[in-house]
Amino acid sequence: MNNLPIPAPEALAHSQCLHAALVDEISAAGGWLSFARFMEQVLYAPGLGYYTAGARKFGAAGDFITAPEMTGLFGMALARQIAQIMSASRPVILEVGAGSGRLAADLLLALEKAQALPERYYILDLSADLRQRQQETIAAAVPHLLARVEWLDHLPEEFSGVVVANELLDALPAHVVAWREGGIFERGVTVDEAGGFAWNERPASGALLAAAEEIGSQCSLPPGFESEISMAVRSWAAEWGHRLVKGALLLIDYGFPRREFYHQQRGRGTLMCHYRHHAHPDPFYLPGLQDVTVHVDFTSVIAAAHATGLDLLGYASQGQFLLNCGILDSLAAIPQATPDYLRAAGAVGKLLMPHEMGELFKVIAMGRGIDQPLIGFLTGDQGHRL
Repeated sequence: MNNLPIPAPEALAHSQCLHAALVDEISAAGGWLSFARFMEQVLYAPGLGYYTAGARKFGAAGDFITAPEMTGLFGMALARQIAQIMSASRPVILEVGAGSGRLAADLLLALEKAQALPERYYILDLSADLRQRQQETIAAAVPHLLARVEWLDHLPEEFSGVVVANELLDALPAHVVAWREGGIFERGVTVDEAGGFAWNERPASGALLAAAEEIGSQCSLPPGFESEISMAVRSWAAEWGHRLVKGALLLIDYGFPRREFYHQQRGRGTLMCHYRHHAHPDPFYLPGLQDVTVHVDFTSVIAAAHATGLDLLGYASQGQFLLNCGILDSLAAIPQATPDYLRAAGAVGKLLMPHEMGELFKVIAMGRGIDQPLIGFLTGDQGHRL
């Protein structure tokens, strides 16, 4: 990792604290820890994990830039879809994993202009640091609407309205599995002689084994194929079948339908890490200082949600979804040949173009009690591919 930026001494000390805590947990667990648990800890360990400590993660000063950070036109387009769902259910929004708060601010501003403000805008985020930043962002952008925003500590028992999650599912813990000649194995984490982390395998079992067997029967995997299975994503999607009374979830993330996710060309999986705008594949590097992600198997998302009573309302590439929601109309409303237009046009190009974010990122809508076709999926719906 010689090409990656060197962390500041205090950041390195922070990472070493988490490293030591993980070594202790691995030892207490008998010398082996599932990768899902390792990923959970490096991202969410109280006070030490990537999302629960105080380092800045989003934007030019962080590790990556999400769509809302690129242009407010993303939120304006998404607001059109949200307004339609709220009119068919209840004028309430819940954003799960709200990042810097930029999307919340943009949505509130766009919905106010459309005279379609939600009565409440709930945010569920585990990070106290991010909650504070979200509050600051919203207060600076739409101070008169801050009173409508409320932060939650857990999912509501019942909910009607719109649930929004942008780049949430990729950061939920995932198991790593290997389909080998001798059977299906779960790849976990051990401590090597030098005190670092290393991969180690044991036979898969229980629900994970059942999920891996199902995938193997559907996708013709060659021996030695390695990939991820996120039981946490499945559980999260299924949970909404018990909690959503009327409305829809709009989930935006990078990923594939199952047969593409577990394609032979991805024989080493999709695990990727992000540190200071550098992407690399080593999840053991600087624990607590880097994001660790996996792509989303969208077939598993809708399968889990459908099993608990939710309907598939649409599935499309991000580019097609944003076009359907009028992002080019919003761009055209900016005076051309101005710096604002040029910046916005460049960002919109990245959001739409297939070789940028337009094709890799997908939007899936799932819900209950929504009978009308959703505008974001009127053309280019790829639900049949799931």
